[in-house]
Amino acid sequence: MVVDFQLQEVSEQGPVALTPFHQWVFPGGAIWTQFYRQTGKYLLRFPGLADFHVSEDGGQVVCRPAAGVSAQTVLHLYENQVVPLALSLLGTLVFHASAVEVDGYGIAFVGESGHGKSTLAASFSTNGFRFLSDDGFIVEEAGDGYRVLPSHPSIRLWGDSEKALMGHGVKLAPPVQYSPKARFLADDRVVFCAEPQPLQRVYFLGEGKSPKISFQRMSASEALIELVKHSFLLDIEARDLIAAHFDRVAKLAAQPVHYRLDYPRRFEQLALVRQAIVDHTCEAKEAA
Repeated sequence: MVVDFQLQEVSEQGPVALTPFHQWVFPGGAIWTQFYRQTGKYLLRFPGLADFHVSEDGGQVVCRPAAGVSAQTVLHLYENQVVPLALSLLGTLVFHASAVEVDGYGIAFVGESGHGKSTLAASFSTNGFRFLSDDGFIVEEAGDGYRVLPSHPSIRLWGDSEKALMGHGVKLAPPVQYSPKARFLADDRVVFCAEPQPLQRVYFLGEGKSPKISFQRMSASEALIELVKHSFLLDIEARDLIAAHFDRVAKLAAQPVHYRLDYPRRFEQLALVRQAIVDHTCEAKEAA
């Protein structure tokens, strides 16, 4: 799963004589990423920030940053957006999710933006546990089950979560130019797990409307729909890639580890939420 990365000189983002086959758009309508298919490679354009050329097999990425874009911004784009997409070409399962380690097991939190994935990861990592990833949940088969692989050791938080969870002296990364979120680097207060962990639970987060903490077991078909929806996938038109990805996700979805999790979205409730998740995880361990 090694992706070779090359950073080239600053380049103006000129017109592309192709029509993008896909694009990501912000809720307000602004374009976040444009996907182009070129001879032997893909072009991922982040307007005003950088162009990333990804080889067809996902093994190599070449970046041309736009003028005035910081090296920190380019690196963060590469780690958070481009690497998961390149890994999808290599047959690796990567999801928009955070993950933590609890009692020697990997626990993932999957959900829409704003549903609390990073807040949960930060809450665990600052209260006696370790986080495995913030928004790039990588999972691979291991024996009869699966294991969670660690991602890059940083967590991004909105201001309210930062205020509630991070005290003074936590290691703060330089800002990136496309997001107001603060990014915190792993240290002895925001603790990172650098070793793969066996997957024990995948929690799909609700909207926070539940008056109490609730867990609901999901069927394989329900888990499949949600996992597909939250997958990193670069080429959404390549039939062979899509078919292979679907088969891998279906096999993961068949594991009896998927639950819906909802709870009141109040910071003062996080200690109770953490304990409920730990207890739910330990139930699975004891049952095994």
